[in-house]
Amino acid sequence: MSKSSKVRLGIVGMGGMGTAHAKSIIAGEAGRIELTAVCDRKIELMKPFEDAKHFDDSDAMIASGEIDAILICTPHYSHTTIGIAALEAGLHVLVEKPISVHKADCERLIAAHTNKKQIFAAMFNQRTTPAYIKLRELIKNGELGKIQRINWIITDWFRTDYYYASGDWRATWGGEGGGVLLNQCPHQLDLWQWLFGMPSKVKAFCQIGRFHDIEVEDDVTAYLEYENGATGVFITTTGEAPGTNRLEVVGENGKMVLDGRDSITFTRNEVSCREFCATADTGFDTPDVWNVEIPIKGENPQHKGILKNFAEAILEGAELLAPAEEGIHSVELANSMLYSTFTDSTVELPLDGAAYEAVLKKKIETSTFVKKTVEVTEVADLSGTY
Repeated sequence: MSKSSKVRLGIVGMGGMGTAHAKSIIAGEAGRIELTAVCDRKIELMKPFEDAKHFDDSDAMIASGEIDAILICTPHYSHTTIGIAALEAGLHVLVEKPISVHKADCERLIAAHTNKKQIFAAMFNQRTTPAYIKLRELIKNGELGKIQRINWIITDWFRTDYYYASGDWRATWGGEGGGVLLNQCPHQLDLWQWLFGMPSKVKAFCQIGRFHDIEVEDDVTAYLEYENGATGVFITTTGEAPGTNRLEVVGENGKMVLDGRDSITFTRNEVSCREFCATADTGFDTPDVWNVEIPIKGENPQHKGILKNFAEAILEGAELLAPAEEGIHSVELANSMLYSTFTDSTVELPLDGAAYEAVLKKKIETSTFVKKTVEVTEVADLSGTY
């Protein structure tokens, strides 16, 4: 492709997210991408996009020659099958979160990416949030010293019964593969591993249908442990309003708090707490601190930023913000939390992907849950929901 060219993109799955992406591309907000094809089994969902070629079968779109790249916005299980088909056909691939439902499928999808000239990315849009970018920079630069404790309360994912009834695939083991951990929190689980790395052990308490008539988890409290002794607590739900988004990271040099996504408060020890502990000649003193508001600069492009970066990676060789291969980590964290609950045990990582897949398949095979659905006549506007 020449530097003046655009990426010809096809979107498969024209529900809320697929439609939102299509609109931003058509509006010229997604960089050097043109929407040349859309695909959905529901023909009416494609009608607003008259200038794109319409397909009701993803294999037909992949083989059409109309696209250079595909954006997968379908229900979760088909992320794997459609992704593999697209990669094997030589297309560039951008997949919505999660990249797959479970670790074993992640491994299958990633294994299909054999041609590294093909760009393979994930829609982890919160990696474009300036506050998280800054926090990662500060941690990597050693501003906090050795990390001791992480707490993330992320309960502002409130969802109604209508939301869960709006799709027959939602909130079922066979259709979605999980609940809040697989649908809403892939964002935070991705950020967790992006900021802090992967833990060595997970013990979780996932409550099934605590707040909604669903067969999957809608309330989670998890404890995570690292090889170096650091610990973490992760709390999430779709049943709490008003919710909270508070991330607290404690290191030897102090504490950083993100209350929301707009600022970082750094309570910095003048002397490392470990040094102070070892050298103080009193029993109750604490290190003196500086209270610092970390300035946050830069745009917050979210999905549009990932789309632009995807195009630039294809056209110019730009470094990906969210390589799809990294998507296995958030899936492994979600799977580990569910597996811990299913087995009432502490799960050691890396997770046995085959063992988890077997348990999930058993849940699907033995499910007697009767899903309540409502007829939805309009595509939901998802702006402001992430």
